[in-house]
Amino acid sequence: MREEAIGIVHRLQKAGFTAFFAGGCVRDILLEKEPHDIDIATSATPEEVQQLFKDKATGLIGKAFGVVRVRSGHHFFEVATFRTDIGSEGGRWPAAVRFSTPKEDALRRDFTINGIFYDPIADQIIDYVKGTEDIEKKIIRAIGDPKKRFEEDHLRMLRAIRFAVQLSFRIEENTWNAIRQSAQAILNISAERIREELDKIFCSPDPARGLDLLDQSNLLAVILPEIYRCHGVEQPKDFHPEGDVFSHIRLVLSHLSNPSLELVLSALFHDVGKPLTFTRDKEGNIHFYGHEIVGAKIAENIMTRLRYSRDTIKKVVECVKNHMTFKDVPKMKKATVKKLILKPTFPIELELHRIDCLSSHGNLSIYNFLNQAKEAYSTEASLSPPKLITGYDLIAMGLQPGKKVGEILELVREAQLEEKISSRKEALLMAEELVRNESIK
Repeated sequence: MREEAIGIVHRLQKAGFTAFFAGGCVRDILLEKEPHDIDIATSATPEEVQQLFKDKATGLIGKAFGVVRVRSGHHFFEVATFRTDIGSEGGRWPAAVRFSTPKEDALRRDFTINGIFYDPIADQIIDYVKGTEDIEKKIIRAIGDPKKRFEEDHLRMLRAIRFAVQLSFRIEENTWNAIRQSAQAILNISAERIREELDKIFCSPDPARGLDLLDQSNLLAVILPEIYRCHGVEQPKDFHPEGDVFSHIRLVLSHLSNPSLELVLSALFHDVGKPLTFTRDKEGNIHFYGHEIVGAKIAENIMTRLRYSRDTIKKVVECVKNHMTFKDVPKMKKATVKKLILKPTFPIELELHRIDCLSSHGNLSIYNFLNQAKEAYSTEASLSPPKLITGYDLIAMGLQPGKKVGEILELVREAQLEEKISSRKEALLMAEELVRNESIK
């Protein structure tokens, strides 16, 4: 990708234009990270870029902003004309732009670490905003007046936190204060864009710090008030020596390692129902009866609000709703344990159980038991043997189609998983007895 991008820069420079790598790719190169994509900034106008790359240009993707998409090899690159933004529209986009110089272009960008240019032909850094210094100091600093930068694009507040967490940088004081003062404005941004930034924050190497920064910046109370309300909600000290519900959620996030999106969201929302279900009995003992059911509904509402996919919502809601089920595993029948292990969400639920325990009482006996059970039932034939009978068999015995068909099939399946029956003949005999009893009723 880098060689193809260098080829585009070379062609622009050979035609007499200024052209550099720009933005996040330069930051990544200086941090010795492989860039995910490479953007190019140039003095050429969009029309001149299209004319120069008429064999490769795939069209304008932002005519008002002077951005042309150019294909080279198997890669696509955004080639943007140096510009200055004028005003702000909707707290997200400039009201207008005018083409300008490299320095003016750098000064309109969000953070100093993203305002650096690199000339790959001359192998030269062009830095008008002291971004290289901030990279060395590991600082996230807004370019110019931070309040103005965030007024231009409210999403930059979340981006500051995302970069701080992804890069293990700290946020400069004036930039931080501007975020705290402007947090309410994040609601002007679309739910989809907020969700994308939250996903990057919580799927980062340090999601617990991400939660801390969202909380301390006032953004959490605005975006996820349901999580913010977990502050100060007491828990039984015998089971939760770590402290209140918020402290527990934070600790759970700290135990995540390269989590899937579904796991990190399940960890974030698993106890979100506790503030609404908090009670004390006459002896002063704390209870959260049904918090998993209430929490599952709250999680569904949050994720619907943030425009998550139906599949992601379904999986996370299932994990939240069932996260208390694991405490009953020692009392479960073998068939029930097998069905638990067979669930599509079982790997997520098992890992959630592990980090939930590590963040509270520390007892991993059920986690270890389930791992051993999974190993013992690892062969497909043992864990999920083919069903011995179907509904057609029950109907042939005279049972009317309906709810009872499913109930009897479930009883036969449980007996099979419990290894009480193992053949179709045994299954049919059991089914006949159940159908007969049903007819007697």
